[in-house]
Amino acid sequence: MSHHSQVSSLRLVSLDAYRGLTMFLLIAEAALVYETLLEAFPLDSFAHAFFTQFTHHPWNGLRFWDLIQPFFMFIVGVAMPFSLNKRLAIEGNSTKVTQHILRRCLLLFLFGTGLHCIYSQKLVFELWNVLTQLSFTILLTYFLMRNSIKFQLGVTFGLLILTELLYRIYAPVSPFVMGENFGSYVDMFLMGKINSGGWVAINCIPTAAHTIWGALCGNLLLSSKKDQKKIKILLIAGTIGLLLGYGLDLLGITPIIKRISTSAFVLASGGWALIALAFFYWLVDIKKQQSWAWAFVIVGMNPIFIYLFAEVLGHRWLFGFVRIFTIGFLEPIGFSEAFLGILTALLTLGAMWYLCYFLYKKRIFFKI
Repeated sequence: MSHHSQVSSLRLVSLDAYRGLTMFLLIAEAALVYETLLEAFPLDSFAHAFFTQFTHHPWNGLRFWDLIQPFFMFIVGVAMPFSLNKRLAIEGNSTKVTQHILRRCLLLFLFGTGLHCIYSQKLVFELWNVLTQLSFTILLTYFLMRNSIKFQLGVTFGLLILTELLYRIYAPVSPFVMGENFGSYVDMFLMGKINSGGWVAINCIPTAAHTIWGALCGNLLLSSKKDQKKIKILLIAGTIGLLLGYGLDLLGITPIIKRISTSAFVLASGGWALIALAFFYWLVDIKKQQSWAWAFVIVGMNPIFIYLFAEVLGHRWLFGFVRIFTIGFLEPIGFSEAFLGILTALLTLGAMWYLCYFLYKKRIFFKI
């Protein structure tokens, strides 16, 4: 077997499933699935409490939905050793690989800032999108990957300590107040504005830890270690992340706040990302439970494309388009507004899934 074909065959179905499920949940949000379900149930019901987990926590706390971006950034990291090894085998030249990474990060930055212009319907300069953040975290991870595991881990904890210091030096008495913290100060300096939801651009510094941890895990999965050993390492690392993250929050040292990516948040969400990877690897690659994953894998095959499509056209155009027909045909029969909203959202999600399926069948994969 040639080195090239050997590298090409190194494809982790578990990683495809993990990425695919994460992307599927993301496009479900763009299809307004969670929003319509939340509106359909009374505030005091269990269902309403359950679907609240699919919204971001307003400030101090952690909901399921707060894990989706860390999962995405972590998965990008896990995939990097696989894709870079493959690219090196094809190119045979690390300079070309570096040029590819630089071009990719520039495109991600432009896509991220461009999305904010679409949201605002005018030219704006805003750096809060996940793609903009990724452009930084991928670049940093790439340049660190050839260093020792200890060095890479040291950098990630250095980034978290740096974040702690910046927030605490800026506002020693109350460092983590929405709109009045170091992150908001930097946003005013960079963009002349503060995000109304409390999001900050310098989240890319602490969340770079997710992408670097992901790359370390990718190298672990590529290594010759036994499967049980790999899972054990992932579970131990994940548990440490959870203990540190939730511990800092419960002891009142540093609160878990997704919107400014506090060190406690990065550690807790990183812990969940590691445990999720261990679970997917065990279920899909070791136990070979792969049939269920197919529907999600095809969504994860075009992650940046479907994310951009969902954000630009999902809830802006496609939902409205589908709604013409659901309302037109079913409202006269007497279906309730809540039911029609949920049905429209599910059909919108189905249409976006089918688009991924169509591209998969045609072997069309958008790479940047």
